[in-house]
Amino acid sequence: MSILDELFAKAKADPQKVAFPEATNEKMMQAAYETGRDGYIVPVLVGDGPALKALAEERGYDPAVFTIVDTADEAYRSEVIAKYVALPDTRLKEKALARRMQDPLYYAMVMQKVGEADVTFAGIDNTTGDVLLAGQMIIGLKPGISTISSIGLCDIPGWNGSEGTLLAVGDSAVCTNPNAEQLASIAISACDTVHELLGWEPRCAMVCYSTLGSGAGELIDKVTEALKIANERRPDLAIDGEFQLDAAIVPAVAAKKVKRESKVAGRANVVIWPDLNVGNIAVKLIQQFGHADAYGPMLQGFNSIVCDCSRGAPVSEIKGNVVISAVRAAGQKK
Repeated sequence: MSILDELFAKAKADPQKVAFPEATNEKMMQAAYETGRDGYIVPVLVGDGPALKALAEERGYDPAVFTIVDTADEAYRSEVIAKYVALPDTRLKEKALARRMQDPLYYAMVMQKVGEADVTFAGIDNTTGDVLLAGQMIIGLKPGISTISSIGLCDIPGWNGSEGTLLAVGDSAVCTNPNAEQLASIAISACDTVHELLGWEPRCAMVCYSTLGSGAGELIDKVTEALKIANERRPDLAIDGEFQLDAAIVPAVAAKKVKRESKVAGRANVVIWPDLNVGNIAVKLIQQFGHADAYGPMLQGFNSIVCDCSRGAPVSEIKGNVVISAVRAAGQKK
């Protein structure tokens, strides 16, 4: 069974409510319908209710598969706003929130914040910046997290790592040149993400071109400072470094280079790149030369799951990311 097959099975065992604020988009509605019809999620379409229902019927979809939330429904909107402003950690007051909720993206996230949805799934009609801004304003960041980042999951044929052919890597998509504090946040978020999604006990390696002082310079200093911050914030997590990549994932190399006890060295299942240059190049090398499938990027750092998909993604990829997001949401609850 492939990793995607396993995740689809997990989703079906515990379907989550996924809000789609861009449901008028043909690909998005198809992905919502097919994942809902097959029992992986409960799809919640947010927007002009009558128009969404008519559009679903026009496209041959059974509207009964969907929960349709009409943003013009004043009674429901007032109920959701009242729940939101009563929360202790919200940033917007009633009038400002009502204005924001004219946009289905914000409406969906407010629903998520008050427990009316588990995930907001967007990104086809809204830019990444739109999704990140709405997420930070409405959903908020987890305690101890200072930056939004991403993680990807690589399935590398023929590789026999600590989790078989799988390796989680980040950040390869969002945070361009993280400082030490941001890099620490990325590592902490990545550990939480793989635990939520896959049930792993994370072993997270902070990598660069040095292993435990074999090199020197500003680039290494950032990684070692990030490691210190991460360990102080989350001493419960196995985050270690600084390691070169081979020392992080190959036991024989770790045995030669890491002359102290480490839960991570040679057995890392999560690798944290020092910046986006390294992350982007590394993932493409893994894909091109390792013939790997790379799933993601999955946004992380929010209080609950927000997904920003690629505008050019085919329906099959959107469905996979919807299911991954739902499994993460279920894992986060546990």
